[in-house]
Amino acid sequence: MTNRQVLYFINSVLLLSLLIFTTCAKQGSVHSSTYDILIKQARIADGTGNPWYYSDVAIKDGMIVKVEPSIQGKASQVIDARNRMLTPGFIDVHAHAENVFELSSERFIRMGVTTLVTGNCGSSVTDVDSFLNLTQHKHIPLNIATLIGHNSVRRSVMGEISRQPTANELAQMEKLVGKAMQQGAVGFSTGLIYVPGTYAKTDEVIALAKVASKYGGIYASHIRNEGNGVMEAIGEAIQIGEAAQMPVEISHFKISSKALWGSSDQTINLVSEARRKGLQVTIDQYAYTASSTRLSSNLIPSWVLAGGFETAKERINQPDTLKQIVEAMKNGIGESSHTDYSYAVVANFKSDTTYNGKSIPQVTYGLKGDSTLDNQIRVILDMYLAGDAQMVYHSMGEPDVERIMQEPFTMIASDAGPGNLGVGVPHPRGYGNNARVLARYVREKKLLPFEDAIRKMSSLPAQTFGLKNRGYIREGYAADLLLIDENLVTDQATFGQPHQYATGIDYVIVNGKPVISAGKLTGELPGQSIRKK
Repeated sequence: MTNRQVLYFINSVLLLSLLIFTTCAKQGSVHSSTYDILIKQARIADGTGNPWYYSDVAIKDGMIVKVEPSIQGKASQVIDARNRMLTPGFIDVHAHAENVFELSSERFIRMGVTTLVTGNCGSSVTDVDSFLNLTQHKHIPLNIATLIGHNSVRRSVMGEISRQPTANELAQMEKLVGKAMQQGAVGFSTGLIYVPGTYAKTDEVIALAKVASKYGGIYASHIRNEGNGVMEAIGEAIQIGEAAQMPVEISHFKISSKALWGSSDQTINLVSEARRKGLQVTIDQYAYTASSTRLSSNLIPSWVLAGGFETAKERINQPDTLKQIVEAMKNGIGESSHTDYSYAVVANFKSDTTYNGKSIPQVTYGLKGDSTLDNQIRVILDMYLAGDAQMVYHSMGEPDVERIMQEPFTMIASDAGPGNLGVGVPHPRGYGNNARVLARYVREKKLLPFEDAIRKMSSLPAQTFGLKNRGYIREGYAADLLLIDENLVTDQATFGQPHQYATGIDYVIVNGKPVISAGKLTGELPGQSIRKK
């Protein structure tokens, strides 16, 4: 053997030894890896809507770092899934949580919500940067993103006056929307039944939506009419999206006029047609046949409220104008096919909490001994003058709720906010919405596959609102996760007894930290603010 051959042989042996050492070292490092949490033997519904599969999941530094059938290594906490479903955390795209710091978020966490999108229905903070900074530094148990709301922007520039903006006023509003988007808002929202947004014409909304569109935002709308004018209102939302060249998300999609119950196939078709033409339109809904909003917003004509409370009070106390108000309210009852206000139930009337849980006719009878329609209207106006009230409106049909839920572009959202346990008689959606979908519509009615219901609560919201690295169980994604017993998950809240937490979601993990562990709150506050990027 020549010297060159000997040298080649030695180098080959050394190289082979190095490769063997490196491989063994790598294998050893895998087996000795230390994770924060290791979830074993879970059935994974990963957010795609695909059928579940068995796997382990490893979490480190707030992220999902491994999804494999049998993960080896040590962990600070090992969770035996015991064949339960592991899913992405739920993203509630329609929440009202600007006051999330003062109130409890437990109602959301208990039903599996790990991320909220607030600023809906046109109402938001206008200083988005300060709000998201506060969220990041004050610490909350879940993640939060925000839209910039049209009503809040309009009110800051024009107050509550009923007229169109001047060129200067519109420019000021455009500047506010642009600043909010630069600061991280995920889109632009409207509430076109609410003062002062209800006074805006379509071209005003388009102008502001175009500003949000420049930053990749979405247009989320509580449309102008959810009753007899719902078809035209949906058309307006689609028109705004087309003109601004941006995605459209129609909030709490419903048929709220009894006269139109059963026509959700027509409203859904409007959305489907827009999607076939290439416009990204999605919708969200809550899993109930009742809505909830303020008494004044739903029952009193918007023209009465123009200019603010003192001006509205003058109108109500002026006899001739009062006659016009009463006539308009009677016409509204007739158009909706109701005979009176029995469908309207008081959720929280701070001026007299004995009203809570009672319908308007029941309150009226207790006050006046006779619940005629005229007396009911007088009571409604008096309640408004005494400070307004939060109401629950039983105005929808179950077949429409079920039809809307089955659409592939429907997301599940609560339209609720954080609250205090035991206060008032609120809509139960704030305690049970997501759990109700899994219990009633998946398990009992078999209206949806479990995996598709999870998709509607996780990846579809994340994609729609541009929430990156959330909504799926994938390596490199934020560890927002739920461990659910699909046979036990249940909404406990009812309209009569709403202050009851959902059950059957044993673990809720937010950014790699358990906020619920084995069914108990941990006290962890790992929530983060999410900015549009």
